[in-house]
Amino acid sequence: MAKKSVAYTDYLAETMTALADPGCLLASQGKDGTPNAMTIGWGTIGIIWGRPVFVVLVRPSRHTWTLLEENGDFTVNVAPPELRKAVNFCGSRSGRDHDKFADTGIAALPSQQVAAPLIAQCVVHYECRTLYKTQVVPDALAPDVVKDCYRSGDFHTVYYGQIYGVLADEDARERLKA
Repeated sequence: MAKKSVAYTDYLAETMTALADPGCLLASQGKDGTPNAMTIGWGTIGIIWGRPVFVVLVRPSRHTWTLLEENGDFTVNVAPPELRKAVNFCGSRSGRDHDKFADTGIAALPSQQVAAPLIAQCVVHYECRTLYKTQVVPDALAPDVVKDCYRSGDFHTVYYGQIYGVLADEDARERLKA
């Protein structure tokens, strides 16, 4: 299916729904160019500093964190229902130990705007470059969030990625409803 450029706001509802369940796939690559995909369930899209931004959270213990530190580009890919197994796999295995693309059958495609791959089988793709990053500060976070989300103390880095382009399959809406 051909991918077409769309406005970053065209698939907001579908992207937020996918983030909540089953998650979206954040794709990155390090200096060596090897792609990696990680399932994310926390993130948001908005306007910051007058730019469209996709904000994602990645724990320093994750392989993706290392890749984002090497190369601040990333894509957020919205998967159709038939990729649920791949999304679950990418959220439960480390790219340090697995080639998630080979193990799940997903394929990397070159992005048009950034140096991180798209995931071919996904239907919406946000191409992002880190504008800013910051660490979650435990003492500044509500105690109930610390208790619920950070029992191990592995506090996220928050990456603010400027959205440079959004691509979607022509039938993305129909495929996401399936």
